[in-house]
Amino acid sequence: MQGGATFVGIARMAVLVAALCGTPAHARQGDAYAQPRRELIAELEVQARADAGTTARIDRDVLDVLARVPRHDYVPANERDHAYENRPLAIGHGQTISQPYIVALMTTLARPRAGQKILEIGTGSGYQAAVLAEFDVQVYSIEIIAPLAEQAAKRLKRHPNVTTRKGDGYYGWKEHGPFDSIVVTAAASSIPPPLLAQLKPGGRMVIPVGSSFFTQTLMLVEKDAQGRARTRQVLPVRFVPLTGGH
Repeated sequence: MQGGATFVGIARMAVLVAALCGTPAHARQGDAYAQPRRELIAELEVQARADAGTTARIDRDVLDVLARVPRHDYVPANERDHAYENRPLAIGHGQTISQPYIVALMTTLARPRAGQKILEIGTGSGYQAAVLAEFDVQVYSIEIIAPLAEQAAKRLKRHPNVTTRKGDGYYGWKEHGPFDSIVVTAAASSIPPPLLAQLKPGGRMVIPVGSSFFTQTLMLVEKDAQGRARTRQVLPVRFVPLTGGH
């Protein structure tokens, strides 16, 4: 996954300035993670501005969602002190929760809109699904690793518009397709044909592609009204590999 550590100092300064200008005392009541979450959003804003000409603009409404989704609820207990650092974290079974900046970027590229159906491949801890659910869409999420699928299903009960199952995401979820957007949170060696087939005309797929951990690219796949697909490279990334299917 991409880092962003070079922007940490600038972001922390921005947060301190904001604090001096007056943060309401009640803002932290009942939420021990409120301040770290604000600092993370400030850091993401700085990184988004720095990357604006080379990748993609991160939507303000996406940052607003990340500002209220409790990432600490989607990481193991021993990682909670690091939940609002802008980096991936281990969630067990060789898997990670994605870096917040990458979650924000992928969500922006997916363009979730109220009433849409979105397929997520790789539920992991459930964090990306929770972020998408905040846009009043119907999320269908598949996880191939049974313990992670079970844990995520419990966490996501708070979101009635999220449906999860254990399964091989390479083949998608045909019964609920076609989908307005598909978000893949593991790297495939190529774009899986079943997923492309389940993408609606006019739909968008966000997927990391690459056979090596060090040569992956986040891709945006757009299907036009005639069903023709075109791809665009967004930026280099590092994801765990997509398992199953082939």
